[in-house]
Amino acid sequence: MHPTRRTAIVATTSALSALPALAAPNSAHAEESATRPGSHWVNTWTAMPQLTEPGNLPPAPFTGPRSVLVDTTLRQTLRVTTGGRTLRLRFSNAYGDTPLPLTAVTVALPLDGRAGASAIVPGSGRPVTFAGRGSATVPVGAQLVSDPVDLDLAAASVLTVTAYLETGQPSLALTSHPGSRTTSYLQLGDHTRDEDLPGATPVDHWYLLSDIEVLAPRTTTAVAILGDSLTDGRGSTTNANDRWPDQLYDRLRAHFATAAVAILNQAAGGNRVLNDGLGPNVLARLDRDVLSRSGVTRLIVFEGVNDLGTADATPAAQRRLTEDLLAAYDQIVVRAHAQGIRVYGATLLPFGGNSYDDPAGERELSRRAVNTWIRTGGHFDAVLDFDRAVRDPADPRRLLESLQVGDWLHLNPTGYGVLAATVPTGLLR
Repeated sequence: MHPTRRTAIVATTSALSALPALAAPNSAHAEESATRPGSHWVNTWTAMPQLTEPGNLPPAPFTGPRSVLVDTTLRQTLRVTTGGRTLRLRFSNAYGDTPLPLTAVTVALPLDGRAGASAIVPGSGRPVTFAGRGSATVPVGAQLVSDPVDLDLAAASVLTVTAYLETGQPSLALTSHPGSRTTSYLQLGDHTRDEDLPGATPVDHWYLLSDIEVLAPRTTTAVAILGDSLTDGRGSTTNANDRWPDQLYDRLRAHFATAAVAILNQAAGGNRVLNDGLGPNVLARLDRDVLSRSGVTRLIVFEGVNDLGTADATPAAQRRLTEDLLAAYDQIVVRAHAQGIRVYGATLLPFGGNSYDDPAGERELSRRAVNTWIRTGGHFDAVLDFDRAVRDPADPRRLLESLQVGDWLHLNPTGYGVLAATVPTGLLR
């Protein structure tokens, strides 16, 4: 039962035909694993599904006039959080207006464990099936969960997922997560079993894949994070996994009491709480991205700056926006609490010097009002004072110059490390 009293805590190779076929998974063992007493499925990696903008579609020849990824192999790497010996994948066709046909899918471990690697560890590949079949079709607007796959996946390790689409998707409405900060690879033909993809086309986007789950002990739980580009990692290092949620997970796994906590980054650049932007608004995506995710017991809400920055910089517009934003935060808390999920609110960062910073300071007044509400009144189960951690003490309207990436809105990896260090690990035990 959720506690009735809330404690506010403020804290600062081309195809190699000679290769042997991939070993088929032991389906009986995988099924037994999936029903093991004392275990449950927990999301260990997520990427918020979005409709791919024209500029983020795969380059030619992988995108045509009316179809995408025809006769294409897509190899992607992603860093999980908590590990396991049995996993399953979720593919999303949330924004597709035609069915998404997956001809073949494999998982493997990347060479040298590197994110963004095109090569895999020899012998680590496993075929992925769907209801026992090697191919599947994801219906319009749906997601598809694979069968369990036995593969030792260490905590904080990188997984390679390779998919082949023989006919492609007969539409340009492709579901993706453009802000991957991770390199993926495209190559014509079926190369799902190849150990490397020489000559493949690199793209810094994720496509089709939205979740990885692992079978874990009942004590393993997940923390979901709702956010925008500050959480999606704009300003972080491509293939280095140094967004603040990544750095937070590195802190957690260093301590026994929090080593079994997964971190789910459900953020997207440009996202807003109240209105659609890049992806649906938070109130619309809360069920999909948080409440329905496996193993989630805590939620961090760090979003709202894009709402302030895109509303008119007039007193009336900002006053109305602030009131609506605070009401939306309350809605998030109410809906999460109904599922037994604790909610932690993070204060909004300063944006002085950025284009959001209007001459009259109306948006700054709104930001301060929002942060005061977050810090006081016990609206959230705990407060993470990110603002106080990274603002310039001599000019609280601005970020510390050494922590920002140059636009006075987004942080560099050091700045993201400060945010990660601000979260008390005690909240996540």
